Amino acid sequence: MKITLIAVGKTSTDYIERGIAEYFKRCNRYMPMELCVIPDVKAAKAFSEDSQKQREGQAILAALQPGDVVVLLDERGKEFTSREFSGMIERRMIQGLKRLVFVIGGPYGFSKEVYSRADDKLSLSRMTFTHEMVRLFFAEQLYRAMTIMRGEPYHHD
Repeated sequence: MKITLIAVGKTSTDYIERGIAEYFKRCNRYMPMELCVIPDVKAAKAFSEDSQKQREGQAILAALQPGDVVVLLDERGKEFTSREFSGMIERRMIQGLKRLVFVIGGPYGFSKEVYSRADDKLSLSRMTFTHEMVRLFFAEQLYRAMTIMRGEPYHHD
């Protein structure tokens, strides 16, 4: 199985970008991982929130493949402990998926079409974080999930 993280907009903060790269490098020791960045909408201020969500949504949907299981990182999603998250990934692996795709939307969330395509929603916290920070936190949680599956001593309950 391959895990893909689709994110709208580039990471512009250097230390966050380095952290994401480090966790993805660590994760790739366990299974293939990739980060797919959807470019920001050009001249976004000229568009309404709905129009911006539509444009981002079209790009997100274009990045998906048939058979992908799609999980949106969304404030209204399920909250898991790190062990529960690891178990969810492990169950998907056992199912024989080719690609498990997690998606971080733009500043206004997801279009209706993206919500319709999603198989599940996951919330990292009830707090609000920048999209860049969500990428870093999520990358760390992916690594933590891999070490939990392997019984390695990174995670402590």
